[in-house]
Amino acid sequence: MILSFFNSMDLKDIEEKVLASTYKRQPISLIKGKGAIVWDSEGKEYIDCFSGIAVLNVGHSNPKVVKAVKDQASKMMHSSNIYYIIPQINLARLLHSVTGGYKSFFCNSGAEANEAAIKLVRKYTGKSKIITAKNSFHGRTIATLSATGQERYRKDFQPLGDEFTHVKFGDIQDLEQAITNETAAVLLEPIQGEGGVIVPPPNYFQKVREICNKNNILLVLDEVQTGLGRTGELFAWQLYNIKPDIFTLAKSLGGGFPIGAMLAKKSVMDAFKPGDHASTFGGNHLACVAAKATLEVILEKNLHKKARILGEDLLKNLLKLMNNHKVIKEVRGQGLMVGIELKKDGSYVVDAARERGVLLNCTSENVVRILPPLIVTKSQLRKVINIIDQIL
Repeated sequence: MILSFFNSMDLKDIEEKVLASTYKRQPISLIKGKGAIVWDSEGKEYIDCFSGIAVLNVGHSNPKVVKAVKDQASKMMHSSNIYYIIPQINLARLLHSVTGGYKSFFCNSGAEANEAAIKLVRKYTGKSKIITAKNSFHGRTIATLSATGQERYRKDFQPLGDEFTHVKFGDIQDLEQAITNETAAVLLEPIQGEGGVIVPPPNYFQKVREICNKNNILLVLDEVQTGLGRTGELFAWQLYNIKPDIFTLAKSLGGGFPIGAMLAKKSVMDAFKPGDHASTFGGNHLACVAAKATLEVILEKNLHKKARILGEDLLKNLLKLMNNHKVIKEVRGQGLMVGIELKKDGSYVVDAARERGVLLNCTSENVVRILPPLIVTKSQLRKVINIIDQIL
């Protein structure tokens, strides 16, 4: 039986029989989206301030992305990387242009992009030791779990690789002390997303870049969540006036269609030779036209600049809430990547907001995370702020 209309209780019972229990579901099913608004299977409307975990930067069902996918799907969805793929080359050319010369490798997800970066680091340097940060998140494969600095994700999957050393995020001295002759690279998120929207101290990344240069090690940035306008710049490394040797993208790159990318300076990427790495579906026709259309929308509409302006207004108003509600410990973020740290578990805010027509997320147990599409309006965000105010 194919399900077309059902309620949340039906779904829960059926899912227990047929799906792995790897997700803690909220009790709704989303079936339609337009811009920053989504509707569930019972017709209720919500302002989406989660964006599928920072995926839908250009909004739900963006017309340009939809048209690109439809047109390409009617021609060819997939061939193989054994052959030249024109949409892949077109996407890589656009990324080459907007990044100032980085070469691309395409895959299907953020974890795969970070895996590719780890392999490239080893191939280029001939070393395997990588420094990452405590409280970080880089993926759920064995290698990216090893890189991740949160024990709650790692504890049930030991033993993990010992090639990663975890240091305190934002602490330059801790980073310097961790470097040895075997260190190949430093791998960091520009802002820690799953860790609770942790923003680094001023000048931290400039100092990290200097340390990497001094010690002849690579700087790798995980931009899976921060990339493509989320923080108010096209790439978060532009906030810090640095250039990484390697950086990774995924989430928002395809406008909702799965695609990941590992980008590197030419001198580094050229260490990869035919057969060193591959992905069957990586960079296929459909994914690449979706990603190219998505990036074009961001550039044409200056969504990164819009995120900066809206983010400043959002932070200002949330700081006002902090003065009125003692339960708020801190408000922090950059652009439209914002976290409200509470002094207690924040899941009640997520549940109450959903009942009032706003979708939020809670990470690290007590950080309410706001990640709306970059096309969200100021009036929609003001409504969200008012609802959070009412709940608190």
